[in-house]
Amino acid sequence: MRRLVSRALEGQADFVVSGTAVDGQAALVAIDRRPPDLVTLDVEMPQLDGLATLAHIRQRWPRLPVIMCSALTANGAAVTLDALARGASDYIAKPTSAISLDGNLKAFGDELSRKIRALLRLREPAGSTPPVAAAPAPVARPPRAGNHRPRLLAIGASTGGPNALAEVLRHLPASLPVPVVIAQHMPPVFTRMLAERLDGLCNLAVREGYDGAALLPGTVWLAPGDYHMRIDQCDGRPLLRLDQGPPVNFCRPAVDPLLQSAGDCYGADVLALILTGMGRDGQQGCRQLFALGASVYVQDEASSVVWGMPRAVAQAGLAQRILPLGDIGPAIVTRLATPLPEPTRHVG
Repeated sequence: MRRLVSRALEGQADFVVSGTAVDGQAALVAIDRRPPDLVTLDVEMPQLDGLATLAHIRQRWPRLPVIMCSALTANGAAVTLDALARGASDYIAKPTSAISLDGNLKAFGDELSRKIRALLRLREPAGSTPPVAAAPAPVARPPRAGNHRPRLLAIGASTGGPNALAEVLRHLPASLPVPVVIAQHMPPVFTRMLAERLDGLCNLAVREGYDGAALLPGTVWLAPGDYHMRIDQCDGRPLLRLDQGPPVNFCRPAVDPLLQSAGDCYGADVLALILTGMGRDGQQGCRQLFALGASVYVQDEASSVVWGMPRAVAQAGLAQRILPLGDIGPAIVTRLATPLPEPTRHVG
């Protein structure tokens, strides 16, 4: 794995692999001797495992970015979520065998390189991403936009999302008057484990979404890995629909399909929240919701692990509020409790 990860990163013009270590103890010595800008850390190691090594790193180098390399298993997902909760910056799923990694070395290297560049705030090299289309014309905002109580909370997140979701959801009461739907960029197994973890951390019932699930107040549905999750109407009732359509913004699940379907189903009665994450997923969905008159909140740069997705929405002029992570939960509770006041009208 060490050789193949090093091979996957060969030829990068803006960063180099400065060294490798056989276990966690050797890694700590190497970091101390030649401090790197970022560490990739395997969960499973002899002598000192990934979680123990991470604890030492966070104690001695609290701001050093760490990407965990995790197995696509229930145990790997659980340990990875533990690592993220203990301060890991991000994770990448390692293939189940060296053969599969070797066959998909470029894809693995591209994904790892994107994560490294995002965490180190390095510019993507020319030609590594599709060209960005010209900015659409400004969206007209309905005159009474946002003057009503939302009937749905829709959340999108990516890098840093598990911890951000835990912080937001812990502020929401069990009596929350609306359902909550979440698209978090994660593979299968990981989303189930994340739903179970969030369910134990907050007052709401958090479940992995399934096809036909009813959206009821006080319930939280997390899009399952490798499926887009959308909202559809059946006999006047909103239900979840899952599909394995093409990835959107390189992701499945993606945030845009969820937000766009929320707008189709709920119209202006949506509160959309974009949390920390890499890329632009969620921008188009927020654009549609903004045009309908829905409310759009985003996490601020200072509290985001990667200010990519929130920035894309904010810079497009679609965010009604830009908030520190700790203020988002209370702001949601306030917004769902009371509609905004009607504008004062002066009659001459």
